Amino acid sequence: MENQTSPPATQPLRVAVLGSTGSIGTQTLDVIAAHPDRFSAVALAAARNATLLAEQAARFKPLLVCLGEGRVGGTGIEDALSGPEGLIEIATHPDVDLVVVATTGAAGWEPTLAAISAGKQVALANKEALVMAGSVIAVEARRRGIPLRPVDSEHSAIWQCIQGEGVGDSLLAAPKGVRKLILTASGGPFRNTPREQMEKVTPGQALAHPTWNMGAKITIDSATLMNKGLEVIEAHWLFDMPYEKLEVVVHPQSIVHSMIEFEDGSTKAQLGVPDMRVPIQYALGYPDHLPYADLPQMDWTQAFTLEFEPPDLDRFPCLGLAWEAGRKGGTYPAVLSAADEEAVRAFLDEKIDFYGIPRLVERALGAHEPITEPDLQTIREIDRDTRARVREWTRTQGSALIR
Repeated sequence: MENQTSPPATQPLRVAVLGSTGSIGTQTLDVIAAHPDRFSAVALAAARNATLLAEQAARFKPLLVCLGEGRVGGTGIEDALSGPEGLIEIATHPDVDLVVVATTGAAGWEPTLAAISAGKQVALANKEALVMAGSVIAVEARRRGIPLRPVDSEHSAIWQCIQGEGVGDSLLAAPKGVRKLILTASGGPFRNTPREQMEKVTPGQALAHPTWNMGAKITIDSATLMNKGLEVIEAHWLFDMPYEKLEVVVHPQSIVHSMIEFEDGSTKAQLGVPDMRVPIQYALGYPDHLPYADLPQMDWTQAFTLEFEPPDLDRFPCLGLAWEAGRKGGTYPAVLSAADEEAVRAFLDEKIDFYGIPRLVERALGAHEPITEPDLQTIREIDRDTRARVREWTRTQGSALIR
């Protein structure tokens, strides 16, 4: 249902959606369709889903279309772009005002940096961009005075909580008077599952998230709590906060999306329904909270319970691995991200068991020779070499290595 009651604008914000056929991408297009007077989809990019991309192009009639693999038919656009170069061309195109980076994995960080360098606004849903290259991307964003707009519900919640706290429009500045940032985690489908049972879970069980509807990779990361570890590293770069001022708590209801605690002990939280269209819409429409008739609403007259508990690092070692990699810095987070992506793929392909994911990641981190201040080429090489190493371990040793 399209909603045309949002505030008028002199010209719709021209939006490029990288990863338009994924979970975040399709919901971004829902938001754009709900506010045609505020937003216009001028460029769409997908990895390999040519059929859905063609349908999206036929509906939104973008100026640019990019497909990582295969060909796009029926779009009415003769010169469809392709590959990483196509993503960068979209991210830097003069007819694009804001780039939504909703790709998964390492495919997101180079177009993110290119968009920033071109002076574009960036709404960031790709965790790996800041995890792998935060030292480069955050520095460039600060240098150019371009605040990154977080799409993750947790970082969006912190963003909303620090509004009016003397930090201005820049996200890349430490909020004054804040003791710590508290990221909430649902706990995933195995929050109360004993470790011995978790060793036997199937990909299908791990993909059954209790509260969020997300893509496969991020859903598995949520099940292992790696997702929350990556978000800790993201928060470090987004808000320029040291790791000792970042905390994770498990909150199974997914109503409190994150909190900030002040030096005087008071706490400010952002609450709402667990629906990704809310933070997506805020990232696009900032600083406005736009109406959207199709969004479910909280009923505060009904009795309900909000639970909080510390994460169990024994059952969820990925969170601890991510925290350690973030604190060590340098090229360790790039190794973490690359190893996790390959390990998740191996688990989904049933080549390793559930705990094979943290074991492969831990082995990759242990085998790494770190570089303190990597440049872009170094990050590319680390990503490539780590992936090759993890794939080789999986191919040659398989379950014997993991179990």
